[in-house]
Amino acid sequence: MTDASTTASANPVTELPFPPSSLQEFLQLCDGRWMSLRSTFALDGSDDWHNSTRGEVTMQHQSCAAGSEQLVVGDGQGKTLSSLSFAADGGLQRQGEGSQAGADGRWELREGGCLELSIPSGDGAVVLERIWFTKANLRLRSTTLVDRDGTPQQANFCSEIRRVSAPST
Repeated sequence: MTDASTTASANPVTELPFPPSSLQEFLQLCDGRWMSLRSTFALDGSDDWHNSTRGEVTMQHQSCAAGSEQLVVGDGQGKTLSSLSFAADGGLQRQGEGSQAGADGRWELREGGCLELSIPSGDGAVVLERIWFTKANLRLRSTTLVDRDGTPQQANFCSEIRRVSAPST
């Protein structure tokens, strides 16, 4: 098991600008190990409409050639779950598991350091995700699956708290 110090970027979190004003600064803030609580809401009226799960994720950012950025997301056990490649022109490529594996989309960093992702699927549905930090060690995400008619089908809310190592004495 590794702690945040082994997966974090060269810059300690306290030295990064907050809120982030560039994609690179935003992704650098993502580096590390995170405890998460995800609540999923089915919006189809079914009896099983809500589910909450706890988990752990690791994130590692790296700058790539031609001004692109990459974020690799793993589970708490070291398995890679997905890889997001951010092109300088706003293009997004997702590789990994699940229904959005191998999907192309768009990204935009909004004022105040909020990252918005839009990933269309083959059936006309779109996954809209908003990610933001309220503090350097508290990250929030909301995700909505919208069908081809614009009707929300599923929503997720996730709060993530950065795991930090105890100060050395």
